[in-house]
Amino acid sequence: MSTNWTLSLFSVLVCIVSLAAEEPAKKADVKKEEAGWKSLFDGKTLDGWKSTKFGGEGEVEVKDGMIVLNTGSDMTGITFTGKMPMNNYELLIEAQRLDGFDFFAGVTFPVGDGFASFIPGGWGGGVTGISSINGRDASENETTQPFVYKDKTWYKFRIQVTDDKLIAWVDDKKMADVDRADKIFSLRNEVDPSKPFGIATWSTKGAVRTIKLRELPAKK
Repeated sequence: MSTNWTLSLFSVLVCIVSLAAEEPAKKADVKKEEAGWKSLFDGKTLDGWKSTKFGGEGEVEVKDGMIVLNTGSDMTGITFTGKMPMNNYELLIEAQRLDGFDFFAGVTFPVGDGFASFIPGGWGGGVTGISSINGRDASENETTQPFVYKDKTWYKFRIQVTDDKLIAWVDDKKMADVDRADKIFSLRNEVDPSKPFGIATWSTKGAVRTIKLRELPAKK
């Protein structure tokens, strides 16, 4: 056997061993990422939720494994009836815009003693951000981000509230990273019925298929 052939065979064996070692590590990372999540939507009913009474809301229905929020005048939404943590937790929501031009899954959630809303595609569809921070809406504070959403396309929203931070992602893109120190988080009046945790649309038809929550360790 030539020296070159021996080296090639050795390289292949090293590669195989390396891949075999990486696979358990990858599985461990996936398992860790999935750990602790609790599903808040069973895919069949509105158990644990109620239609939000905004006034002028559209019909809320469950079909094909989704919660469909039909177009209202102006808002349609659902509000969680269970107990919500106020700090150190994470939300994971999958939603899509079925029809319309504005936000299709605005998420209202606790931030300590206050509340905030993550608005995807508000102000005519082009703005994503957090409302409100120190009295300023998502369209006018440091979280303002342009993002183009396509109709009938699923997007994954992840929101993390810790003692120090409020962070939000759309899919894998970080959209907001806010230090909580010296910040006041509040809601616009029309969103108030979504407290403590709700999902709503604005003059738009949206659908939600995943709603998950997991609690995070408090700062030591």
